[in-house]
Amino acid sequence: MPWNVKWLNSYSSQSQKQCKKSSFAFYQAVRDQLPVWLLEDIRLMEAFHWQEGGKISTYSPSEAFLYALVHNHQAYARYLLNKFPKSALAIPSLHFSCCHSSAPHLAMAVRYNRIHILVEILKAVRDFPASDRANYLDRRGCSRVEGGKTALHVACELARPECLLLLLGHGASPCLSDGAGSTPLDLLLQQIWESPTSNLRTKLLLLDSLFLFMPSSFPFSMRQQLLDDQQQWRDLLGENRFQWLAGLAPSSLFVRAMQVLIGTISPDQFPEALEDLPLPHFLKPLDLKLKSKNLH
Repeated sequence: MPWNVKWLNSYSSQSQKQCKKSSFAFYQAVRDQLPVWLLEDIRLMEAFHWQEGGKISTYSPSEAFLYALVHNHQAYARYLLNKFPKSALAIPSLHFSCCHSSAPHLAMAVRYNRIHILVEILKAVRDFPASDRANYLDRRGCSRVEGGKTALHVACELARPECLLLLLGHGASPCLSDGAGSTPLDLLLQQIWESPTSNLRTKLLLLDSLFLFMPSSFPFSMRQQLLDDQQQWRDLLGENRFQWLAGLAPSSLFVRAMQVLIGTISPDQFPEALEDLPLPHFLKPLDLKLKSKNLH
């Protein structure tokens, strides 16, 4: 009956408008850093969003956590991870992500450089079974939008040294390739080659961090380019880095010693145990300090 269809369409339209209002109100509340108890009251009783297929839904812990990430609401992020350690990191609905292939929280924390929230995520996944933890840390992003990049790829692409070292120290693999066949090392070297005068010191810190966790016979796509343009790469990377990456010499004794020391640190103790490494303060690379007193 036509009047029934009209009424249903009208009801659906009104519901969508109401959902938009309540959804935006929750977004604003997180953005304005309102107290955690109030945000949870809004999330559970007042805020709704419109899902695919005409379903009205409250915000899940995973979806609320995305808002906390975007707006750097550290207290709310910490609460969600402590209260809902699994569901806060679960895959959100399609309304919040482009596909159901991956949970975007880890890569988003890196993309927005939310170091303190990243630390809380990594603390939460410590309690996951080993295989689940590895799968989470190494999960690739959407192939259509993110090119199948892992969080480590994003850290190299956006030059986030603190994020990179935290991920590596908690067990993220530097050996995985994205959808284009590039490893995190490849992306970093591409960044250095394409923009040699932009933020080079930070990119070299990223490179030094990767050295501490990469196997010696690590295959990567950019090696041939290193060999083809040797002098330019020597100038960019320095002789020792170039020699090791090009496969012309082993890594330095210092790097090998640091790899052994770093290998003694359990992910459960990272990054706190960095301060306890048996090294004089002046020998600790800048990127190993992580301003750790600010992360505890």
